[in-house]
Amino acid sequence: MQLGLIKEIKTKENRVGLTPIGVAALIARQHQVYVEQGAGLGSGFSDAAYQDAGAQIVSTAEAWDKELVVKVKEPIAAEYAFLKQQIVFTYFHLAGVPWELTAALLAGKTSAVAYETLEDANHRLPLLAPMSAVAGNMAVQMGSHYLAAYHGGKGMMLGSVLGKRYGKVLIIGDGVVGSHAAATAIGLGANVAVAGLFPEAGERLRRVISPEIDFFISDSAAITEHLRDTDLLVGAVLVPGARAQHIISEDMVKTMQPGSVIVDVSIDQGGCIETAHATTHDAPVYVKHGVIHYCVGNMPGAYPRTSTLALTDATLPYVLQLADQGLAALNADTGFSKALNTYQGYITYKPVAEAFGILDQYRELPASFT
Repeated sequence: MQLGLIKEIKTKENRVGLTPIGVAALIARQHQVYVEQGAGLGSGFSDAAYQDAGAQIVSTAEAWDKELVVKVKEPIAAEYAFLKQQIVFTYFHLAGVPWELTAALLAGKTSAVAYETLEDANHRLPLLAPMSAVAGNMAVQMGSHYLAAYHGGKGMMLGSVLGKRYGKVLIIGDGVVGSHAAATAIGLGANVAVAGLFPEAGERLRRVISPEIDFFISDSAAITEHLRDTDLLVGAVLVPGARAQHIISEDMVKTMQPGSVIVDVSIDQGGCIETAHATTHDAPVYVKHGVIHYCVGNMPGAYPRTSTLALTDATLPYVLQLADQGLAALNADTGFSKALNTYQGYITYKPVAEAFGILDQYRELPASFT
């Protein structure tokens, strides 16, 4: 199969969908790989490295004009014209981004295979996990950065001073993002509270990370009480493939102390905090009700080398299957089939259709692909 590897053009997005080692694995299986010029430079991979792996370096249009296209982030407006009847394998987050992308995919009859809705045999999200881990770590780092007084924050350090913990981090969600945020915050020496849905999650966090984590069952009253002295609030709610729910209302944000910080990692799926709206690495923060909001939609793009290496480790087995079999790779793997969000001009992942209120454009997957 002919595969195109695309250079990301989203603001400050320097990740790339495959490392040269990943490309070499495809070449070894007799596939042809076409890498857009400069695609890997932001992650430290030169065009020469891809050529040494057996790829051809081509223009933007040539890279897109392939049966299988591999990216990192969802196509943006400047890329919609390239979408056609092909397979595109990337993060889409369709329920959390403007309708125009879904419309372009439907118009092009593109097979949109989304990293974030692919499940493994244990119903986990293996392609979302590595970037969620990076974002969870970053959430606390960015929060600590903006809490500094010279960045407009309240001047509370997240850390231990002579054995005493300072600063409070409240994390909404106990999945991969929440767990990594909790581990980073505990490691810094902050006080950490986590809101989750099941007591066993709290037992796991206290056992694996620290017995000092204050885990509680998530409800509005309990969260509001915690918010009164929270220095950093991390939104880490995930409903796979669907728009995130607003767990934190605007009125709840108003109860936070001036100079506190919010990092809404859920912003890719619309955000779990009512006052959150997407920002970029160029302009990452804004202030609302005296609270600093950091809501960058591609947080791991700040650490492209680490992110690209981790992402390729996770995605390469699935890229190889798609290259070997096309969409027929989905036939024997129901978890893989859940990654297909659009096909032949229809939405095939129901939460996306529900998010836009267009269930008439939803179709179940065919019995098999050839």
